[in-house]
Amino acid sequence: MAQELEHQASAGLNVGRLLDIARRRHFYFLIPLFVGWSLVWAASWFLPARYKSGTLILVEQQTMPKDYVTPNVSDDLQERLQSITQQILSRTRLVHIIDEFNLYSRPHDHLDQDTKVERMRKDIDIELVRDASNRVTAFNVYYSAADPVTAQKVTSELTNLFISENLEVRQRESEGTTKFLADQLEDARKNLADQEEKVRVFKSQHMGDLPGQLNANLQILSGLQSQLQAEDEALTGANQQHVYLQTLLDQYRTLLASPKAAGSASLGLPAIDDELDKLKSQLADLSSRYTDRHPDVRKLKAQIARAEKMREEIMADLKTKSAAAQSDSAQSPGTDLIGASGTPSPMAHIKSQLQANEMEISNRNHAIAELKTKLSDYQARLNEEPVREQQLADLTRGYDQSKVIYDDLLKKKNDSAMATSMELMQQGERFRVLDPPSLPIKPDFPNRLKFCGFGLAVGLGLGTALVAAFEMMDDRLYSETEIKGLIPVPVISEIPVIINKSDEKVARKKMWLGWLSAAVVLFTILAGSAFSYLHG
Repeated sequence: MAQELEHQASAGLNVGRLLDIARRRHFYFLIPLFVGWSLVWAASWFLPARYKSGTLILVEQQTMPKDYVTPNVSDDLQERLQSITQQILSRTRLVHIIDEFNLYSRPHDHLDQDTKVERMRKDIDIELVRDASNRVTAFNVYYSAADPVTAQKVTSELTNLFISENLEVRQRESEGTTKFLADQLEDARKNLADQEEKVRVFKSQHMGDLPGQLNANLQILSGLQSQLQAEDEALTGANQQHVYLQTLLDQYRTLLASPKAAGSASLGLPAIDDELDKLKSQLADLSSRYTDRHPDVRKLKAQIARAEKMREEIMADLKTKSAAAQSDSAQSPGTDLIGASGTPSPMAHIKSQLQANEMEISNRNHAIAELKTKLSDYQARLNEEPVREQQLADLTRGYDQSKVIYDDLLKKKNDSAMATSMELMQQGERFRVLDPPSLPIKPDFPNRLKFCGFGLAVGLGLGTALVAAFEMMDDRLYSETEIKGLIPVPVISEIPVIINKSDEKVARKKMWLGWLSAAVVLFTILAGSAFSYLHG
């Protein structure tokens, strides 16, 4: 039994059965098909038409090479387009356009401003165009309106807004970047000036003990030590000269006080001769190391000349005083300073040299004290040099960092100012209209050709559903197969169908009427579709 049911089901889906159903119920299929298509097609002509105007805007890169002028605005075009779109679709901008072109103001429509703005936002469409690397190279701007001219005008206005807003956004971002860098540069300049002032104050406060003056301090210290050694040696010589002069003066006074002055004339000469020998020995030593213009050499030569002159004067004075030794001994103490000829005596020369020597010793001691003070000062500077070096290094490090930051900001600010000038001259990235706003000829909605296809699908669905419903409700048998399927035993014989001419004529008439109806329906659908394509 199950096999028979499966056989009936499979038999019910064959082509012959379908053709038989089509012959018997073609009107049930054609009428719903035509009615469904007609209703949808007619509705497409009663719906309000919407015309869509569009324009293609090309994104042109900056004309100046980026190696020469680096842009200072965001390179993310998609993000910038979103920002520009939000600004253009703002309520203020759209209300201005709606009022300018008197949009959404049909007599039977009583819409408030917010509703009009929302409707206009729905009628605007932005479509990005990308290249193979997914980079935005252009974009389309569309606007739909009930009138094609209005759609074109509004699209043109939106295009101008996109172009002008892009220029304003880029210029505003560029100027903002330049101003920000200028403010940062001013702060960096003040910080650098503060660092420079700190370094200057530090150097002025520690002038002489800075790390860069170490070699100079060492040289000065070495020179001072040499000067101190020379002064010590000169002081030693001056002290020896003082002892010699004092001894010579004492001997001369003893000579003058003795009644046997002439016999004792030679007592002071050996001391002078010894001094001359010592001075000549020192002169020979200094001449081997210095030139004749050296102060110590010249000084020794002067001392030798004075000693020789003193020796000659003593010899002459002793010869003059040999005859009057007794009478001269009773003279006043001041007369030993004047010789017999009225000229200053050797004793006066000795006293003057002794005074000069004492003054020299005093000057030498004072100079040595000053040199020792300077040596202590420079030694203290050398001891403080590591501390000053660390302090100066800390200050210099802050100054160098501030200098690097200032130089970097200065370069960035100059580059940004150049980029801003480029933007103001409209030499940067900009939008250019590649295709001007189109004047639509056919409405974008409703697309009547698409409505024809949709109506055809609706009609096919209605016709098929109606035929299937009638077939399911009809319990009559129309074929031998159906009859055999109901008989549990095999059929032994069959009675053939007897068809007369009248039946054939009726059947042929129904067939032609069916084909004619199908042709009329098909022709009507094709004609309506062609009319929709040409005029829709």
